[in-house]
Amino acid sequence: MELQVTNSPFNQEQVELLNRLLPTLTESQRVWLSGYFTAINGAAGSASAGSVPVTAAAPTVETVSKEVTVLFGSQSGKAQGLAKKFSKKLEEQGFQVTLSSMSDFKPNALKKVQNLLVLVSTHGEGVPPDNAISFHDFLHSKRAPQLDGLRYSVLSLGDTSYEFFCQTGKDFDKRLGELGGKQLAPRVDCDVDFDEPAAEWMSSVLSSLSAASASQSVAVSGATASSAAGAESEFSRTNPFEAEVLENLNLNGRGSDRETRHVEISLEGSNLQYEPGDCLGIYPENHPRLVEELIEAMGWDADESVTVNKNGDKRSVRYALTRNFEITVLTKPLLEQIAKLTINTDLNGLVAPGNEQELKSYISGRDLLDLVQDYSLKGIAAGEFIAVLRKMPARLYSIASSSKAFPDEVHVTVRAVRYEARGRERYGVCSVQLAERVKAGEALPVYIQNNPNFKLPENPDTPIIMIGPGTGVAPFRAFLGEREETGAEGKTWLFYGDQHFSTDFLYQIEWQRWLKDGVLTRMDVAFSRDTDQKVYVQHRMLEKSKELYQWLQEGASVYVCGDEKRMAHDVHGTLATIIEQEGGFSSEEAAEYLSRMQQQKRYQRDVY
Repeated sequence: MELQVTNSPFNQEQVELLNRLLPTLTESQRVWLSGYFTAINGAAGSASAGSVPVTAAAPTVETVSKEVTVLFGSQSGKAQGLAKKFSKKLEEQGFQVTLSSMSDFKPNALKKVQNLLVLVSTHGEGVPPDNAISFHDFLHSKRAPQLDGLRYSVLSLGDTSYEFFCQTGKDFDKRLGELGGKQLAPRVDCDVDFDEPAAEWMSSVLSSLSAASASQSVAVSGATASSAAGAESEFSRTNPFEAEVLENLNLNGRGSDRETRHVEISLEGSNLQYEPGDCLGIYPENHPRLVEELIEAMGWDADESVTVNKNGDKRSVRYALTRNFEITVLTKPLLEQIAKLTINTDLNGLVAPGNEQELKSYISGRDLLDLVQDYSLKGIAAGEFIAVLRKMPARLYSIASSSKAFPDEVHVTVRAVRYEARGRERYGVCSVQLAERVKAGEALPVYIQNNPNFKLPENPDTPIIMIGPGTGVAPFRAFLGEREETGAEGKTWLFYGDQHFSTDFLYQIEWQRWLKDGVLTRMDVAFSRDTDQKVYVQHRMLEKSKELYQWLQEGASVYVCGDEKRMAHDVHGTLATIIEQEGGFSSEEAAEYLSRMQQQKRYQRDVY
């Protein structure tokens, strides 16, 4: 905006001078001036209040530390990615930044920290991610120091479809306050669509840090803050690449009651890079049948235009419900917003305080069509209703390929989810789209989600133990492909399981080839439905407990991928049992053994 006499408090001569000066200023010069004027105003205000004359000398500004410690706790890499980007932004503004995962940070150093920023996700049912567990435990122990000189702020990532939304971030925020810390900026809790709230938190933190010392003032525009939360490359989570599907094959044999798709996708021309252990994000489309049934139940015109984002972009109701918004998951915040759109007393009663258990029970396993039909919501205008829906989140899949083995390609392994509930067929949004409606030659919007917390050892001679039943074996196909291409010499051991050997042995020919060539040293399998008594990977681990413990003693790294609630939980318990029995440890010592392995990055999990 150009200054004028009519829109500013300056006279014509001042306006002309400022209009010549302002466009020539760099960002750092504008920041310096902002701080300078803030300091002058502050000093003038103090002088006026105390009736003390002010000289023309430069104002005295309290010295404030320019050192900022940024700690992250991250399972899939999102919190870590945000922490890196924000750290870079802080450094650009002249701050001295220490960036560390919580597992690498020495807790005793906390009492020396003046400015602390915590970025952390919540995993599973309200628990910290693996690399935040030790720091979380320390803070909540009697060993935690008083932090009266600490200024801090917390950004928490979560998913409102879970009961304990952002619980880990809430824990850190509360505990740091209890220990005497003062908030730099209020905690921000982010849902799956975290870009805008994360940018707002960054802007708030930067403003607070700058306000502490005018000479160190930092001004951040909305655009700048957004770029801090965005991606570094052209294609990203907020700007996905339209990638061509090269192959889409069913890996299960005839007669299997499962359908597992092996999807090969071209990244040619995208410049997207990945490493084994990273994930591919795919933005899916809702099932057309569910979309049409929802439109019919609400009595909407499918071709009516509705707003789909804060930019005011318009799409038809059908398009918006197909591609822009999530309609298969109900959350407490969503029901509370929809209740405000209706006078339905039953729905308003469901979301009323005191009915938490009833609400939790209702939303479990139901979708938006269930809600519309159960509470007769027909009549709410499409624009009003759609405005409160969650944006469609991407689905993350462990990458099943090595880019060294397959340049310009990325492979994923996806099991189709289909089941019947409450008299209606239900579908996994992305998995069934891939199984039924995506053919070779078509395009999918994709991006790479880097996961630094699930990586091969730096030393290629390190032995690795991989435990991945079902689709959990996907990243280990990438691991072995990478080790084959790089000529790594370290021993490799894979534990794999599924239902039936004859129909469900995913990538069987490839494992056999790698065994023959020595890329895979040994493999143990468990097919749970081929024997009278169900046998799982943890049973095979116990059968080989002596050898497995010997590998651990030789420095092997352990990797687990798959279902967290059952498989990963059982595998963790089995590892502890093996360490306890074979090493002659107590249960507490075995737990500490595993904890040390995690801290040394020798025990990594990609669980969901």
